[in-house]
Amino acid sequence: MDTTRQLARHVLAAWLDDVPDDVRHEARRALVNFVGCALGGSTHSAMDIAIRALGPYTGLPTAIAIGRAERYDPLFASLLNGISSHVHDYDDTTPANYIHPTSPVASALFAYASVTPVRGDDFLNAFILGFDVVSRIGNATYPAHYDAGWHSTGSVGVFGAAVAVGRLLGLTEEQMVWAIGLAATQAAGIREMFGSMAKSFHPGRSAQSGYMAALLAREGFTSGVHGLEGPRGFAAVLSARYDLSKVTDGLGTDYELRVNTYKPFPCGIVTHPTIDACIQLRAEHAIDAADVDAVRLRVAPLVKDLCDKKHISRGLEGKFSAYHAAAIGLGRGRAGLAEFSDEAVNDPLLRGLRERVESIGDPAVSEDGVVVEVTLKDGRTLTKVLEASIGNLKRPLTDAQLETKFRDQATVLPADRVDALIARCWTIDGLDDVGPLLALAVPAA
Repeated sequence: MDTTRQLARHVLAAWLDDVPDDVRHEARRALVNFVGCALGGSTHSAMDIAIRALGPYTGLPTAIAIGRAERYDPLFASLLNGISSHVHDYDDTTPANYIHPTSPVASALFAYASVTPVRGDDFLNAFILGFDVVSRIGNATYPAHYDAGWHSTGSVGVFGAAVAVGRLLGLTEEQMVWAIGLAATQAAGIREMFGSMAKSFHPGRSAQSGYMAALLAREGFTSGVHGLEGPRGFAAVLSARYDLSKVTDGLGTDYELRVNTYKPFPCGIVTHPTIDACIQLRAEHAIDAADVDAVRLRVAPLVKDLCDKKHISRGLEGKFSAYHAAAIGLGRGRAGLAEFSDEAVNDPLLRGLRERVESIGDPAVSEDGVVVEVTLKDGRTLTKVLEASIGNLKRPLTDAQLETKFRDQATVLPADRVDALIARCWTIDGLDDVGPLLALAVPAA
């Protein structure tokens, strides 16, 4: 059977009762993390700009965008949810393909659920299916698709949003095939945008486009039926090498949520080892930034490819700078939202530290590892070899840490509302309707 049709058939046949408990819990973790990140990014200037630019052209204001008091049409709310949840680069990541799968899928689903009653178990089932589709298509096309310059969160995320919303809409098998095809023809997002607002546009646009694909398919808007596997389909056109068996093998048995990770730092995941190691070095040796003469990083080649920005002036650029990662770890001993602000990037102390950092790509270093050598002005050299950074698969964040991260970001809401919202997220599959959960995510006007 063709990959597109097999995927469509699976999405329509899968039920939450068949999903193992550990996968359901991981799905709840992903949604707790997502809602916290969307609240944290809801007041970012990228959101205000998007609303100012596009708000006048949207439809009836019926839908909720997480963390905003205004109402929007559901498609625009999907876009805004995607921007807010990703603009701080704090959302989850699957290290096998460097996709942020939750943002495009949950952004569309929550926008849909804010205008249409949806049972919590149906919502969670649709989310798990959408997440799995995103990561599986990402696995099938990685690394060639990513190496070519595509940002898979945008170019692959659209498929997850389409099938997740399509499942809630009750599409037929043929309609789901069309939805996947309509998603394929809207696949977009390029890595050149990293370090700018446009990066957060990728999951937002993929959420919006996937939602649109499902709506069009429901009304009979056709697409080619080989959107994934066709000779001019998604895989062949956008990836020099691919293995579509990774899309369908183990469907309903092997769940991609089991290899999802949650960020302790709001920046590109490949800089986390550097931050972690430098924070540890500073704490272990009471390092003063003024005493640092030079810093030498040995990092995986991918880190050099993604995060080699040294001369930066914007906070968003700092999220993709291994040099800034080392500077904040050594200079401040922390890496919160404040460390990736415009102010921090232009802090003379951190700027001076960045200038003293050298980064070397080393194939012997894993993408979750780093070797940091700090030479002090008194001649001593301090070394930290880190093989697994905090937040990744070998050192995952706990549920309690995810809640702390949520509370740190949810400053647009009063504390009692935050507690209630977290509780609803943890019990989402038991809700009669997801709407009241979303109502808790709306701040006072």
